Amino acid sequence: MALDFLAIGDIVNDEFIALDPNEARVLEEGGERLIAMRFGDKLPYRSAQLVPAVGNSPNAAVAAHRLGLASALMTDLGEDEGGNLALAQLEREGVDTRFVRRHKGKTTNHHYVLRLGAERTILIKHEVYPYAFPDLPEEPRWIYLSSVGKEGSLPYQQAIAAYVQAHPTVHLAFQPGSFQIRLGYASLKAVYQTSTLFFCNREEAMTILNTTDRAIRPLLEGIHALGPRTVVITDGPEGAYAFDGETVWFMPPYPDPAPPVDRTGAGDSFAATFTCALALGKSIPEALQWAPINSASVVQHIGAQKGLLSRSELESWLSRAPAEYRPRVLPS
Repeated sequence: MALDFLAIGDIVNDEFIALDPNEARVLEEGGERLIAMRFGDKLPYRSAQLVPAVGNSPNAAVAAHRLGLASALMTDLGEDEGGNLALAQLEREGVDTRFVRRHKGKTTNHHYVLRLGAERTILIKHEVYPYAFPDLPEEPRWIYLSSVGKEGSLPYQQAIAAYVQAHPTVHLAFQPGSFQIRLGYASLKAVYQTSTLFFCNREEAMTILNTTDRAIRPLLEGIHALGPRTVVITDGPEGAYAFDGETVWFMPPYPDPAPPVDRTGAGDSFAATFTCALALGKSIPEALQWAPINSASVVQHIGAQKGLLSRSELESWLSRAPAEYRPRVLPS
């Protein structure tokens, strides 16, 4: 089977720890929201749950497979029990694992997600892997590049961009993670310029463009000027915007069927579903209708993958959408 969707990026096993709101609380200090707990104490927590094989790109690979695409993941794991756990989970999800590389003496990434209500704070530690982009036996129709570690990843990402430049039928979707955003445009210029799709949220767009201007049209136009053909900027519960160089569309969020349980993975599911919709022949307005539905489903569950929908499930949600759930073209 020809490969439709190759996701590239780091994988992690997430351990979700639900904090007790009687023992941890949120403080406002200097315009920031902080978690406060008694220092040096033994604090009860409510629950802990291990969710293996997640991360921006693994989440996208699972979303693509559930939506009916032939999906693979290129990532790096340690030769440890955490790696065994992640690999087994990918295989259960039907993701092609032939591009998963395992490294002796390395540890598989393991993060701790501190949950307080529906919000989360993540303790992260990225293992340093010897990233290398291999010769691919076939051209995927789409490459989806997202979060990779800071150490040693720049040549890896430049090699991916060079591959896309040399294979004009391959489309690149780029959803930069925090380290990639910190690398800056100059370092990843080739990746931006070869991207068919680019995803970030409003605050990330402001960081990339080094601006304090929150106005959405200048942000869309500014990112588009860096090279991506279509730019999608999400704005949390306020909705999302897409710009193809001519038209700006606004899409409201899908109404939550119930209060969100956990917001982890909402942005990943949006970006992956939008990309998959285009891969399945949908237009930009249609992709904008698909993407928030998977986000609305994902936040009803712990972890970023449990709520990912099949195509028939997603289309069922869409058939029940209110009349106002549709993209709008914004005036120039």
